[in-house]
Amino acid sequence: MLFGINPEQHMEKDEYKETLSLLEDRLTELQQRVRDAGLRVVIVFEGWSAAGKGTQISRLVNPLDPRYFDVRTTGKNSEEKQMRPFLWSFWTYLPPSGQIVIMDKSWHRLILPECSGTWKLSNMETHGFYFDVNAFERQLADDGYLIIKLFLHIGKDEQSRRFKALEDDPSTAWRVTEKNREQNENYEKNLREYEKMLKMTDTPHSPWTIIESNDSRFGSIKMLRTVTDAIESRLAENAESVTQPAAAAPQDIPRVLQSVSPDETISHKEYIEQLEYYQQRVRALTNKMYAKRRAAAIVYEGWDAAGKGGNIKRLTSEMDPRGYAVVPVGVPHSYELARQFLWRFMVKVPKDGHLTIFDRSWYGRVLVERVEELTPPHIWQRAYREINDFEAHLVRHGVVLLKFWLHIDKDEQLRRFESRQNDSIKAHKITEDDWRNREKWDMYESAADEMLFRTNTPLSPWIIVESNSKKFARIKVLKTVTDALDDALQ
Repeated sequence: MLFGINPEQHMEKDEYKETLSLLEDRLTELQQRVRDAGLRVVIVFEGWSAAGKGTQISRLVNPLDPRYFDVRTTGKNSEEKQMRPFLWSFWTYLPPSGQIVIMDKSWHRLILPECSGTWKLSNMETHGFYFDVNAFERQLADDGYLIIKLFLHIGKDEQSRRFKALEDDPSTAWRVTEKNREQNENYEKNLREYEKMLKMTDTPHSPWTIIESNDSRFGSIKMLRTVTDAIESRLAENAESVTQPAAAAPQDIPRVLQSVSPDETISHKEYIEQLEYYQQRVRALTNKMYAKRRAAAIVYEGWDAAGKGGNIKRLTSEMDPRGYAVVPVGVPHSYELARQFLWRFMVKVPKDGHLTIFDRSWYGRVLVERVEELTPPHIWQRAYREINDFEAHLVRHGVVLLKFWLHIDKDEQLRRFESRQNDSIKAHKITEDDWRNREKWDMYESAADEMLFRTNTPLSPWIIVESNSKKFARIKVLKTVTDALDDALQ
């Protein structure tokens, strides 16, 4: 994409001024239309050192209302970023509806040799890097985000000239680092690295645009035209789009839950002995997790009244409370609905050395949102792939991911509902929604069967926990968690 591109394009000053004024007026008007349409725009600036990213970002934001855009400088690493999956910080930057986020450098460069000294990817992250990046961008595009990716290209001699100009000025000399000089000295090698990165991440839903930037005037006009054309085109597409994609044809899904009996039991004596043993073991292992900087995420799904709360309590009762968090997942807030649905879960993933427990999770999209018809079929059907990609990204970072489905039968659920209703202390735990959901048991079972079938992967398999006996379920979860952590921490 860079080979054969001549960065020495030029524009005369008078033409530049006239064209700039027209494009700025156009961009001011488009920003308001973005607000009105609720469009979410991500503009990425990448390119060579000294290619003028800061200058071009300034030109871009000059005509914009500063209340409705955000500029993120994403090139610097930090301990907070390094201790989570490499896309985590970029998820946190995503704009809500009607907003524009401009990124000075991006996720694409983390695979480049120039970042190897400041950003350490795990071996699995390195091998899966391009898959994760393209999956991330596809998820955003599918959700309606407009991604505009700009690569500012300058020649070797021009880069060298700009470095010298910066070094000659005492107020800017600090900006030229040894890595910058090495990039210029090894320009051809770095050109090949950039070329590979651009080709591997140039996709129909988020293509790259090369901005020839030896002449900043030419680069500014091409950049502004690219941005305004892309926004205008997307707004026009959205206005014309009045029909939703057809839902996928139904398929035969294995009846996973009907093949599992939830009636496993354990004696009270065994329960007491094993509870103490595994709670002490999980405490020691979570301390070891912290020392070895390994993260874990535990997902609880299952039937209403299956015992998730009590199970979580027994799992965490002996853990150091500074090392874990429990995230109860309910109806999303407005600021969460304004972003891609996985956003609210990615911002909660544990940092290295910590454990996060999700009491219900991202699987709500293919369970309650499906059954209650809160989400169109083509969107929840798409979510299976999005979830698998999301979980693979966590696992490749080194997160120990465990997914439990707490399984009870319909009779046991009724018994627990009635018990709660007749207990003044527990009555608050049973609601009209619980009874209404029970009437849709078969629909929820079908949704759960498909979820278990489509998201049971080698990297993140499901564990079905027979939960008619709460004691048996608690021990099975504790044993599974401790065994998994023990294996991961070898």
